[in-house]
Amino acid sequence: MEGWAKLQSSFGNLNLSQAGNKLAKGFNQSVQATKERLGQVAPDEITELPQEYKDLEARVDALRAAHISLLKITRVYETESYDYPTQIQESLSEISSSIGYNISNFAASNLKGTNLPVPPAPVAPPPSQHKTLPHALGRAASSASTAVVTLPGGENDRLGKALGIYASGIEKIAESRLNQDAHIQDNFLHPWQTTLNTSISVAMKARQAVKVSRLELDAAKQTLKNANPARQEQARLEVENAEDDLVQKTEVAITLMKTVLENPEPLKNLNELAKAQLIFFSSAAEALQTAQGEIEELSVAAEGEYRKSRDH
Repeated sequence: MEGWAKLQSSFGNLNLSQAGNKLAKGFNQSVQATKERLGQVAPDEITELPQEYKDLEARVDALRAAHISLLKITRVYETESYDYPTQIQESLSEISSSIGYNISNFAASNLKGTNLPVPPAPVAPPPSQHKTLPHALGRAASSASTAVVTLPGGENDRLGKALGIYASGIEKIAESRLNQDAHIQDNFLHPWQTTLNTSISVAMKARQAVKVSRLELDAAKQTLKNANPARQEQARLEVENAEDDLVQKTEVAITLMKTVLENPEPLKNLNELAKAQLIFFSSAAEALQTAQGEIEELSVAAEGEYRKSRDH
């Protein structure tokens, strides 16, 4: 009986009238939206929003599109291997070494306290290789140089020396590539995504609230238009309340959209993207210029000797 009394009390505390009004508003709003979508509402019966609001809407849409468009491309900087040659695969020894380390590490951690022999824990994981195009080029050139200069008489081989010089220059570029990507992640990608998820998202939600309020107002106007004399006064009050609500929500949305558009953060983030790329390409140009100058000297000397040998 006590439980039943509590249930009755909870039902008594419910404001059924308020809940009914919310349901009715939601239904009328949905009906109004459907009629507008199907072209069943005359244009002059749709409440016109302020021109300032519509202009701000267009600008925020463009800003949001710009954020999404750049994010689609620049997200590659979150993946180290975005320029890694697809033809290169991990060697069998590299894969086996990695698997062996993981198995040994698992066994050493999980067989303690059992009767099974515990293998010694590996001292350190096998060294991982960076998966970028400059790193791949550097490793290839370095290996090729070693293969040439370690042969008998190879210490004076110009191609071997040139490959070593090239490898050294490319390794500097590879390091700069990693620094560029880290800078872009921290100073462009993360804040750029944050702006999209916070201030722009809040402005979009405020606009959605304006849309809902406008639909409620136009639905209330239709109800007033079709109301019988007994319902006229109540329907008129609902229209006035809906008008006040729309004005308030429109002002809030305008303020939020202006705040988004005046925010200097996106411009600052874009500058950081350009700066990181400038530093990378400048470093790459400097490293290549130095390497190319030395390689050119070796090339000219080799060509001179070749032609001289052909003249005799």
